[in-house]
Amino acid sequence: MRGTFNVFLNLQNESQNADVKINNELLDVLKNEALKIYFENEDMFSKPSPVELFKIPGVVRVADYVLDDESKILLHKAVFETLDIALQKLKDDRLKEGEKIANALLHILDEIDLKRQSVEKITQNSQENIRLKISEQIKNFVNDPNVSAERLEQEVLFYVMRADVQEEIDRLKAHVQTARDIFKNGGAVGRRLDFLCQELNRETNTLCSKSMDLEQTKIGMELKALIEQFREQVQNME
Repeated sequence: MRGTFNVFLNLQNESQNADVKINNELLDVLKNEALKIYFENEDMFSKPSPVELFKIPGVVRVADYVLDDESKILLHKAVFETLDIALQKLKDDRLKEGEKIANALLHILDEIDLKRQSVEKITQNSQENIRLKISEQIKNFVNDPNVSAERLEQEVLFYVMRADVQEEIDRLKAHVQTARDIFKNGGAVGRRLDFLCQELNRETNTLCSKSMDLEQTKIGMELKALIEQFREQVQNME
């Protein structure tokens, strides 16, 4: 799991015998001033309350509770033992959650690879259709006197390049295997998987842009959705 946290310890003296000191000089000044205002404006103010005066900063001070050396040692021991237990529990929970996320990511990788295999089958089965399209396009250009030999060569090259997606398919396969190897090796995997998400997305975008088949385009969009799911889960990995 990826993230940070801070631990703050606040000690508060809850003893009933706390050392309380009252600043009588300040209290007298405040009392006299409050009474003066009250008697001059009885119709506007209620009679001053001691409780309200005690709430004014500086009137009441509770002396800091000082521990002796033995008490400090016992307190530190109790605090750090409890903190160690909490941190170990946190570590165990992170590992469990990490395993869940890893399993979800491996499942998504399996789905991505299945889609890749489907695209590969489509491209293999559609080679004849692509050849016919290219042949038909060439005939149209040949019969058009306004099309130069250079233009014809460019068009043929364009179709051939679009028809060849084997390189993208092979790279998708390699990236999926690399992701599996990252999980197998363990350690901090988040950054490396982040990078692989970009590579997977790049190859899928190229597959979609080269697509000459409706089914291939559909699978390409499904691949993009799976890669986005993968990326969202990766954000939670360290």
